[in-house]
Formats: sequence, C-alpha cells, structure tokens
Amino acid sequence: MDGAAEQYDVVVLGGGPTGENLADRVRAAGLSVVLVESQLIGGECSYWACMPSKALLRPAHALAHARALPGAREAVTGELDAAAVLARRDDFTWHWHDDSQVTWLRETGIDLVRGHGRLAGERRVEVETPDGPRVLTARHAVAVCTGSKASLPPVPGLAEARPWTSRDATSAAKVPGRLAVVGGGVVAVEMATAWRALGSQVTLLVRGGRLLDRMEPFAGELVADGLRAAGVEVRLETDVVRLSRQGAEVTLALADGTELTADEVLYATGRAPRTDDLGLATVGLEPGSWLPVDDRCLVTEVPGGWLYAAGDVNHRALLTHQGKYQARIAGAAIAARAAGAPLDTARWGAHAASADTAGAPQVVFTEPEAAAVGLSLAEAERAGLRVRAVDYELGHVAGASLYVDDYRGRARLVLDLDRNVLVGATFVGPGVAELLHSATVAVVGEVPIARLWHAVPAYPTVSEVWLRLLETLRDAA
Repeated sequence: MDGAAEQYDVVVLGGGPTGENLADRVRAAGLSVVLVESQLIGGECSYWACMPSKALLRPAHALAHARALPGAREAVTGELDAAAVLARRDDFTWHWHDDSQVTWLRETGIDLVRGHGRLAGERRVEVETPDGPRVLTARHAVAVCTGSKASLPPVPGLAEARPWTSRDATSAAKVPGRLAVVGGGVVAVEMATAWRALGSQVTLLVRGGRLLDRMEPFAGELVADGLRAAGVEVRLETDVVRLSRQGAEVTLALADGTELTADEVLYATGRAPRTDDLGLATVGLEPGSWLPVDDRCLVTEVPGGWLYAAGDVNHRALLTHQGKYQARIAGAAIAARAAGAPLDTARWGAHAASADTAGAPQVVFTEPEAAAVGLSLAEAERAGLRVRAVDYELGHVAGASLYVDDYRGRARLVLDLDRNVLVGATFVGPGVAELLHSATVAVVGEVPIARLWHAVPAYPTVSEVWLRLLETLRDAA
C-alpha cells in the first residue's frame, strides 16, 4: 500500500476549530495539508457545543435583563417562544450541515478526506473512507486534533436510561417537561439555565458541595442563587446511585434513599479524549489516553518530533478558544521547523502556548454570567506565589446599577505581590462576559499595577469596576 500513499507536508486528524486553525496556519506558510474528518467539518463547537448552547442561552439573558428594567419590564408580555429559540439555534448550526465549512477549506487550499483516520506508524495515517481505504503520509508532521467526548460514570442502569449528553442537550428538538441534570460544571449549569428558561422543570443534582468548583467559590454561589431564582431546584451533596427507565420516564435513585422522576436526564460529569480508536498503539501510546505535549504542542512521548496534539485531546485547557490558540502556536512551530528556522519557545514566545497555564479565559453563560482568566486565589497559593486578592461588589458601580435594577455581582483581582502584576481575575454578574478581555490583556501582558491606574474606564460603564478594584487595593496597602 505504500506505493499508493498520498504525501503531504502536514496531515491533520480532526476537522473541528482546532484542526481547521492548524491546517490554515500551515497552509498560509506555504505547506501542503490534508484534513481528515469522519463527521461534520467545524466539529463540536459549531454543531453541539459553543454555538448552539449560546444560541439557546442568549434569549434567556435578554428576557431576564428586560424584566429587570422598569419600562422594559412592562413591555414583556409572555414567556420565551421555545419554538422560535430552537429554530434560531438550528440556524446557527446550519441545520447540522457543513457545506459552508467545506467551501472554506476548498478556497483556502486545504484538502479534505472524509473518513475515520488512524495513526499507522511514523508520519503515516490510514483512513477508512466511504470509497475504500486511503493512506496519507506526512513529510513534516501529523497533528491530532480529535477533541473530547462526554464521559459517563459507571452507574447501574445508566445505559438503559438513555441519558442525554452535552450533544443531546444542545440539539434536542423539543422541550422536556422535567429535566434532571447531573453535574455541577459549566455544561450542567448552562444547560440547566437554558432549558429552565424554555419551560422545563429542572432539577440540578451535584455530587459536591458547590458549583463551578474550578472557579472562585463566590462564582458558584452566585450562579447557584441565580439558578434558584429562575426556578431550578439545586441539590448539593447529592449522589445518583442507580437509574431505570420505564417508557417515557426515567427514575433516579439517590444515595439518601429518595427517588427523582424526570422525562430526560442529562449527564454532564466530565470529558474523555477521542483517542480510543486512533491507532495510538502503533506509535507507542496508550489507546484512549490524553496526549501529553510540551508548550509547542509536540507530543513528548513519541520520538522523532513529528507528532503534535492540539485542543482538548492534550488536556491542557479544554476550551475552544484555547484549542484554536494552540493550533496557531503548533502550526507556526511546524512551519518554522519545515523552513529550518529557529523556534522561540521562551515564555510568551511565538512557539509556546504559555496562555494555557497563565492566561486562559473562560465565560460561563449563566444568569448571572461568570467570567475568569488566569489563576484563582487558591490556585495561585498552591503555585507558591505570594498573592493578595481584592474584591468589589459589582452592584456598587454606577454602570452596573444602570444596566439592570438590583444588580448583584462580584469582582476579584489576584495580585502577585513580588512582581506587582495581576495573575488572575474573576467577574460574576449580568453581562460580565464583555469585561473579561480587558482582564486577559492585563494578565497576559503582565501590566504593572502602576500602569493600570492610567487605563481610565469610561463613565458610566460596568468597566469602572477596574478603578474601584484598584482603589480598594490601594486602601488595603
């Protein structure tokens, strides 16, 4: 079969946002590249994650904010039109067709092979396509960008209960009357928010003692308050020990001996890498494992310097925008090595994905929103930094009080006292997602606190919280 192999400079496994961006970066550098994908070009984000979930959530936010404003409140005459929200969601997913994405690949000069690709030794990929097997070889690099999938725990009866995963929750065609959501992370709280706004009776079952346990504790507390205010029943310290389905109903047996009955149950309890059927054993790796990489996104356990892994599959930062960032870094590194140019792998260098650990931003699109970048106070302390946290109630800012009545929210900056720069920031409140990039620039740019005093926020905006935080920091010194 080697004689029939098709050779490219770079072979990319996975056509989601990470794979697309990596292929685009190396193609822009003049390298030939082929993308291998068995499902839809555009991947999880475009069809089952970021875009459809935010399309479901945005109407809920708009309605909540209108109801919080006198004058606008009186113009609200009913509840959300679920059919219209679902139809708009479908438009954002292009009705689960990828024609426009395929057109972009073609126009960019990226070849596409539809089928399931597997590694088959060094720089070699075998693809099962509808038209038969194909063999692709890479002169310079193979990049694994296959992402992650929902991970389901070994609970008795779970398979028979036919649970929703994140894909089902974002693509469902009708609103369930009763929805049980198992989990306390981002998918769990966002989907509880969305389906409650669309009319479901939602119960959120959380094994731990708080929501969003990777963020500052107050973020989970305020989001839990918002969910309860919207009518979601939030049960903390609750473990599901068994499930069963009878026709259209699913019953969840809980560790305290009680039961809960719902029409659908969403399990949002973690992610697993899409590497179980990827041919990893042919290059000395464990099938189904996350792929450890260095800051170039080069897989560290495979000799020869030819295998890269970007996006969720390397477990550095399971966020679409970080996967795209890694793709740009890895693509630049591949292109530089192909040209014989030196790599800049120093912190914040052109070929180092430093933001994964020092400045990765995330927004949770609940009501209120929770937005964070960099390190939480606990993470900074565990890292051995000498830090101080400064907090401010967002509702005390003039712009916030104008945004909606009775604005509730909180902001925190985490300061590295030895370098006098920010290493983390968290904002929780209505509409705070748009505050986050200023914090990201401050953290990634390592802007001295003395210089931040000269970044004057416009009045009256919610961004004035930056001034109030700096004043609080000064007064505490």
